Amino acid sequence: MKHKTLLIIGLAVAVFTPACEKTQPVAQQLDQVQAATKQAAQDLKDYTFAQKTEFTEKMQTQLAEINQDLDQLAAKIEKASDAAKAEAKPKLQALREQAAKLNQQLEEARNATEPAWESVKAGAKKAVNEFKDGFKQARQWMSDKIAP
Repeated sequence: MKHKTLLIIGLAVAVFTPACEKTQPVAQQLDQVQAATKQAAQDLKDYTFAQKTEFTEKMQTQLAEINQDLDQLAAKIEKASDAAKAEAKPKLQALREQAAKLNQQLEEARNATEPAWESVKAGAKKAVNEFKDGFKQARQWMSDKIAP
């Protein structure tokens, strides 16, 4: 199950990273990350056990990109008012914890056996969906509280 979550997370990272640019407003970046995560979850079902190495390498790259995007969001939060920062930091921390969970899923995917592969993919899909929901909530909050 953990392997599935990692796969989903990796796909989410791949989708989010290319869509986010530093010059875009936070809400727009979050929208793009959400769209990327959705596409990643859809792409997840296409990987077979024979493609496990390709999948885990792609997922690792995507996870690195997600962490970079989270760092960019953290920088924007730091420029916000003190009240907004105080409210945003726990939300950002929750997203980072979800990213860490995706990293655990990646490790499970790397170590998955063929009989466990489908279950690992399902866990990754669940983790990506949870991450997507977290980004959606963060996007809504930031668009309400922090100017682009």
